This record gives sequence, C-alpha cells and structure tokens, in this order.
Amino acid sequence: MAEVKNSGPARGGGWTRFVTARPRLSLLAALVITALAVFAGSGVADRMGSGGWEDPDAESTFATQVLEREFPASQPNLLLLVDAGTAGVDAPAVVAEARGIAERLDAEPGVSGVGSYWVTGSPALRSEDGRQAVIAARVEGEERAAGELLQKIAPEYRGTHGPVEVSVGGPLAVRHEMQTIIQEDLLRAELIALPVTLVLLVMVFGSAVAALLPLGIGIVAILGTNAVLRGITALTDVSVFAQNLTTALGLGLAIDYALFVVRRFREELASGADTRTAVGTTLRTAGRTVLFSALTVAVSLAAMLVFPQYFLRSFAYAGIAVVLLAAAAALILLPAALMLLGERVNSFDLRRLFTRRRSSERSDGGAKTDRDAKADAGSGAGWARTAALVMRRAPVFAVATSAGLVLLGLPFLGVTFGTADDRQLPVTAESRVVQDQLRDGFPGNPGGGLTVLAEGSATPAQYADYRERIEALDGIAQVEGPVTSGSGPEAAAGDGSGTYAYFVVVPEGEAVGTTAQSVVGEVRAQEAPFDTSVTGAAAVLVDSKDAIADRLPWAVGIIVVATLILVFLLTGSVLIPLQAVVLNALSLTAMFGAVVWVFQEGHLSGLLGFTPTGDIETTLPVLMFCVAFGLSMDYGVFLLSRIKEEYDATGDHEHSVRYGLRHTGGLITAAAVILAVVMVAIGTSRVTNTKMLGLGVALAVLMDAMVVRSLLVPSVMKLTGRLTWWAPGPLRRFHDRFGISEGGTETAVPPLPDRDAMEPARDKEPVGG
Repeated sequence: MAEVKNSGPARGGGWTRFVTARPRLSLLAALVITALAVFAGSGVADRMGSGGWEDPDAESTFATQVLEREFPASQPNLLLLVDAGTAGVDAPAVVAEARGIAERLDAEPGVSGVGSYWVTGSPALRSEDGRQAVIAARVEGEERAAGELLQKIAPEYRGTHGPVEVSVGGPLAVRHEMQTIIQEDLLRAELIALPVTLVLLVMVFGSAVAALLPLGIGIVAILGTNAVLRGITALTDVSVFAQNLTTALGLGLAIDYALFVVRRFREELASGADTRTAVGTTLRTAGRTVLFSALTVAVSLAAMLVFPQYFLRSFAYAGIAVVLLAAAAALILLPAALMLLGERVNSFDLRRLFTRRRSSERSDGGAKTDRDAKADAGSGAGWARTAALVMRRAPVFAVATSAGLVLLGLPFLGVTFGTADDRQLPVTAESRVVQDQLRDGFPGNPGGGLTVLAEGSATPAQYADYRERIEALDGIAQVEGPVTSGSGPEAAAGDGSGTYAYFVVVPEGEAVGTTAQSVVGEVRAQEAPFDTSVTGAAAVLVDSKDAIADRLPWAVGIIVVATLILVFLLTGSVLIPLQAVVLNALSLTAMFGAVVWVFQEGHLSGLLGFTPTGDIETTLPVLMFCVAFGLSMDYGVFLLSRIKEEYDATGDHEHSVRYGLRHTGGLITAAAVILAVVMVAIGTSRVTNTKMLGLGVALAVLMDAMVVRSLLVPSVMKLTGRLTWWAPGPLRRFHDRFGISEGGTETAVPPLPDRDAMEPARDKEPVGG
C-alpha cells in the first residue's frame, strides 16, 4: 500500500511534469524575471501618494476641488512659519524680509493664492506672543506633481533669511515628509526582519540550505510586487503605505508557503521516497493547500476594492499581487529547487555546531539517517498531547478561551474615529513642529474650520440671511464671509454657470470632534437660494465614515461568502466553514481591543514612541480586519487540510484532530512567529498608522496561532464530534465532484498500515490521567 501513496499522479501528473521537467531552466528564467522586476519596480515609492483617505465622490471632495480652482487662497497646502524671535513680526526689518519672501514665493511657477500676515493683517496668521507669523500658499497640481514641486522649492525658503528663521509646513509638507519617513523606515524594517527571519528559519529547519529557500521565495515575491505596483501607479493612485504590506506579506506568506512545502518534501524523503516522487506528492498535497490558502487570503484582501478611498484600494492591489506571486513562486520555483537539491536540502545542519551528538549521527555529507527520520516523525508529540488534553476538557477550553478573547476585545466598544494628521509624524519632523506651534501658539483652531461653498447667483441680502441662519446654529463659534468671485477676473476662470462664494464656519471644540461633526450635518441641512457644499476636516471625516459604513457590509459579505465556499471545497463539511468564520473573527478581538487601549487611549505611548490623538483613523480598522482575517484563514487552511487528509484515510475524528495539530502545530507556530517578527519590524516605523498596523497584525497572528489553532479549534471540533464532517446529500455530491483536499485524487486509499507506526503510542493514549 505504501507504493500506492507514492505513485500515480504524484509521479506522472501533468503539473508535476511541467514544474520538474527542466528545473535548471525554470530557475534561470526566474532569475531573469526577478532581475527585470528589480528594474521595473525601481523608484516605485516616488510615484506613490501619502493620502487617499477621502471618498473621491463625496460632497467634501467636490467642494474642495471647486475651491482649489476658484479660490486657491482658501485652500492653502503650504505654510511658511516665519520666526522673528524677540524682535517681533512687526519690526521694520522683519516686515521687509517677510514681504520679500512672500513675493518670491508668489513668483514661483505652480504656486498661487499667496497670502501672509504682513499683507492681510489677519490676527489668525500671527502668534499670540508676536514672535511668529505665517505665509500661506497653494501649490497647484495633483498630489505627486505638487510633492515634486515642494521638494524642489522648499530648500530655497527653509532656514535663515536675514532677521528671520523660516520653517516649512502645511498639509503638503506633512504628506511629503510622511512619504519620506515611510520609505526610510521600510528599508530599516527589511534590514531588521531579513537576518532575524533567517535565524528563525535555521532554528526551524536546522539546515541552512532549507532555511534559505523560504527567504528566497519571499524576496522574489516582494520584488515582483514592486514591479506590479509600479505599473498600477501609471493607471491610478497608490498609497505609499501599501509598500509596508508588500514587505510584510511578501516575506510572511512566502515563508509560510515555503515552510509548508519544504516540510512536506522532507517528510516524503524521510519515508523513503525518491526526489521526483517526493516533489510530486508534495505538490499534490501541500501544493493544493498552498493554492487554497492563497485564494482565501487574496479574497480577504480583494474585499478592500469595494471602498472608494484609494488608501484601502492600494492595499488590495499590493496584497493580491504579493499573495499570488508568493504562491506561484512556492509552487513553481520551489519545486524546481527541490528537484535539484534532493537530499541535499538537509545539508549544513547548523545545529551540529551546538549539539555534538547530532553531529555524530549525520552521514553522507548532511543527509538524514534513519534515526533522524524517526526523530522528525515524533517531533510533534507535544502538540498531539496538547490536542488530546484540550479535547478531554473541551467545554472548559472552549468557554474559557472564547470568553478571554471577548474580554480582550471590549475596549474596542469605546472606539472613536478620526482623521490622520501631522501627529502621525515624530515630534522632530519639521512639518510636525510647524503644526504643533500653530496649534499651541496661534489663536483660533488651525485646520478646524469648515468651508461652505455657495454655487449660483445670489444677492448680498441672500448671502447675509444665509450667514445669520448658520450663526444661529448650536456649536458654532463664528462665521466669516462670504468671499465672492463676483464678476472680476476670478469669475472668468469659472465654468460660466454662475458666481461662486464661500463661508468659513468655525465650530466649537476640536477640529474633528463630535461637535464639529454635528455641525457638518446641521449646515448641510440648511436651505439656501443657491447650491451649497461643505468641506473641511470634519466634513471629510463624516463623508469617509459614511462611505465605509455603506460599503462595509459588502466587504464583509464578500469575505464571509468566499470563505464559506473555499473551506467547503476543501473539507466537504457545512459546519467547518461556519466554525472557521466565527473562530477567525474571535482571533481578531485582541487586536482591536489593543488598538483602542494603546493607540487611542495612549497607554504605552511613551514606550512605543507616538503621540495619542484620542481617536483611530477611520480606514485602519477595515484594513487590519481584512489583512488579519486573511492571515488567520491561511493558518486555518494549513490545519484543516491535514486534519481532513487524515480523516479521509482513517475515519477517526479525534485521532485526525490530534494528527493534524501534531503535524502542523509547530509549523503554524513557527510561521506565525516569523510573520510576527516581520510585522513588528514594520511596527518600528516612526509613523503612527504604520506602527499600529504592524504591531496590531503581529498580535492578531500570534493569538490566532497560539490560542485559536492550539486551544479553540480542537476543543470546538471535539464538541461537534463527527457532525463536524456532515453535509447534505446534494452538497456532498457537489464536493465529491469539485472539491479539492490535500489528499488530492487519492483520498479513497485505505489507511496505510505504517501511518500510525510513525507516531509514538502516546498519541493514541489518554493524556493527563
């Protein structure tokens, strides 16, 4: 019977022949393609944006675009903070120098709407102590072009100019500096993650050769994804934050898949199979699981395409590309490498440097001895004992674990959503310093005003009546305007549909607080004899929250339905897909609770080095849910596929659960630790959102692997018993025809007589008494 296992499709399948026919040619082609990807993906970060949180179809976006066109001075994105020191901003020498700086800035091509304290005399542009004042301007063009122009002209204005010191700030400078810092942090994260990951892989495999294979697959996936993103930037906007996900998933998933494939290949070699047969069996079993895992992760990430914000869509572009490339490399390049290596995949066992006894047991230059094979066969006995113990006390473990996860997630009930601002940056960043000084030293509420665009002809009396009604609303500190285009030169720049005007409405309290958000709705509800549109930080937040709320059910529905279908195709069970959805959701509770407790409420902010703002950026929880849910399914597929394979062979439910955890528990934990290392390296970023993403997903991955897969899954499967595998007749027949399991086409083969011989007897005995 042992020959049945290692023959047929394993040896002669079309996919195996395709992958293994010319392994050297395959690897050479991969090397050439990777080199081209390096060239094609170079400079991708410079073509990315650092915004994308707004809904492009929202009212606030429309109003902003019209105001930028008709009233550039109303939407400044560049601020020069002029510090006159003890002389004061009204000193004659300071006035002359500041006016000269403003005139030079106004003469710059691509800069418009220049205004300053020294021209307007506005108290809002002068600090309360009289030592600082502001020059404001609008850098024209879309995000990328404006950033390039800023990078060109900023050095000419930054620094000492006669009696004044000038610092560069404003929304455009914040975005540009954020993009620069993210690129620097990503390079540092890669330099941290790669060597640590290599050390962990050596610890997992022992063999330095085997450890290098997953790392190589990850690098190929990352470089390929950068090339894909470079192409996408030519068609649409892509957020620079997506590069962080590329690195994390490129390394993490490629290592996951390679771990699974290499581990199965080594098992087949240890059982006596030749190299080609071992590769064929590995592709038929672990290869199918990798393919299913990649599909589940890709679907979870693809759900972000339903949202209009390009920040979220960018992660879908990057995530889908890196997942598919990682799977392709694991299923094409890795088998070719294994064909060439054969038994040498176990070479250079670095553990011999620390264990002399192991060194003496090696033979033929690094190949495994029979004793090594037996040791590997029993290496998961601890996981088997854990599974048996959990199943003996299944109700206790199921209830206690579920309750604990729910408790960890309770802080998320107090979540407050906000918008990302300059406080994402480190306190030493120049644009952050400028914004801090504006917040602390200038009157009013910088950035807190709402702008109401009025479109259509109106009389002064109508404008005055509208202003009075706005001023009478609760929560309004003051209303300024209207500023009209009238019939002057600015009107000629319009579209001919009528004049434009705008009002500045300053709400009470925080710029995006609950009062400001309420004011947005109240202002929009006011009737007027002209068309009105409201924009400003609070309006953008309201529109962003509405867009996410409208599309979130679709995104969740896509993820849930796709998960149910894919897991059913893998297992043939109706209950297991439902369990997978519920248990995966439970695995995310700790992440969401920690996000609020740490990043919103500010606990550990000193240790982690960020400034708490009292809220969470609106799109971050959506992103973290899609990423973490997909990764949880990744580990779930690994475990369920091995349980299913054993259940098909033996029909013994409890033994199959023990067997599955025994043969994947260590692998899943190792993969989770490695991915967590990568995510923590990303989490060392100086940008708060990136820090939150990295550390939050790392926590979710560890909780899923060490709590949900180790405790909750076996306890729940024990409680459901053989009902776990039930499906109604029509669905069962559908699965028999279209379903795919790790056993491939040979799931009907009777249990191999030596299967249990490879497991220590204690795997079948009661544990703990």
